[in-house]
Amino acid sequence: MLRNPTGGAGTGTAGSAGRLVSIGTVLTTLRDEFPEVTISKIRFLEAEGLVEPRRTPSGYRKFSTEDVERLARILRLQRDHYLPLKVIRDQLDALARGEQIRIPAPAANGDCADPSDQAAASAAVYGEVVQERLPAPRVGRPELLEAVGVDEDQLVEWESYGLLAEGPGGGFDADAVTVARLVADLGRFGLEPRHLRAMKAAADREAGLVEQVVAPLRRHRNPQTRAHAEATMKELAGLSVRLHEALVQTALGVRLR
Repeated sequence: MLRNPTGGAGTGTAGSAGRLVSIGTVLTTLRDEFPEVTISKIRFLEAEGLVEPRRTPSGYRKFSTEDVERLARILRLQRDHYLPLKVIRDQLDALARGEQIRIPAPAANGDCADPSDQAAASAAVYGEVVQERLPAPRVGRPELLEAVGVDEDQLVEWESYGLLAEGPGGGFDADAVTVARLVADLGRFGLEPRHLRAMKAAADREAGLVEQVVAPLRRHRNPQTRAHAEATMKELAGLSVRLHEALVQTALGVRLR
């Protein structure tokens, strides 16, 4: 069963019942328990339909005590149980209907269990089939060349422009195979590796921005917060990809989907 909110975010410090507060006050309240939370994060959760603050006639957000407690619950489910937003939304909807829900409990010693293990436990609660975790497979150069349909000279050229690189132990992981296929597909339209350097540089800059956001979480003294860094990084990476796609579509004046 879902735990009751605890900590600074769940004690009503945003104000007495019925009082509405600004997003800045909400941020201050939540940071007692969630030091990594930002105004952008709160706005993102609103955009995803997970919280619906009231609006003043001039458009300013105003949050009730219930809104703050809801945000704390969402952030806690993300931090402690690694639940995706869709599952969290379903849980909150079920609670609103008066239904009881189950979530996996945090590790008894206060340390956060492995994120993949907690994700598997969460999936089991919701009746999903959980596959056994396996090491990420890697392929060698011959297999990569065969899978992508290019020759050694082309692969060497891609590597020289920094588009691909073998892993520390040798071989290419699944992400590298995906990059190789996309580079090959773009090449059929006359886009050469030298043309793609700008895309690689932009990706590196975006990764740097994500690292800046995640770095404080990795240094945090709370082990659960440190463990949450990976989930936050994946979420930010997904948002970055969506933003890049939207910007390209806007610049071209076309819809890709």
